[in-house]
Amino acid sequence: MTGLLRTLLPGLLLSVPAAALRAADAPATDTVVEAQSFDSQSTDTQTVSVFAGNVTATSSGMKITCDRLEIISRRGGRKEDLIGKPEQFQSLVATGRVHIVQGDREATCQRAEVLPGEDRITLTGNPMVIDHGNNSTATGEPLILYRGDRRVHGTNVRLVLPPLKNLGFDKNQPPPTAPAAGSAAP
Repeated sequence: MTGLLRTLLPGLLLSVPAAALRAADAPATDTVVEAQSFDSQSTDTQTVSVFAGNVTATSSGMKITCDRLEIISRRGGRKEDLIGKPEQFQSLVATGRVHIVQGDREATCQRAEVLPGEDRITLTGNPMVIDHGNNSTATGEPLILYRGDRRVHGTNVRLVLPPLKNLGFDKNQPPPTAPAAGSAAP
């Protein structure tokens, strides 16, 4: 790893995606992104960082793997600096064989767009969300998860839930008898 990357990555990775990747109730841990290639470019207002090839990002109870990860943050610091100081995370877009694991939940898709300012994640490209905690699976195109509302929205959705309790008669009990005609039911 070059000296510039060694200098740049800790500030970029620890301050930018950590807020978005961190599980709400998990203790904060360093954010680590590994990839075959990395490119970062700053303007006066934002920094765009692109990781490609076998990307793995881990932070505070969440792990994302994908083919490509693009992180956009608002830029702070001095305008003459080569790489600006990331101030506020705007978006994270993971594409290609996306797999996200957080606690008992996991999601797979071809594209995941994380917009922390809107508390929203949009999954497209055959998305599937599995909650191992309640044994449920949701598919649809797209699936949109609204963190603040604890809500999921989708189109052409298929939801698989655990079996419902059998509300029929108990097969070990004799069937109820019908009341005689003209008599009141108990």
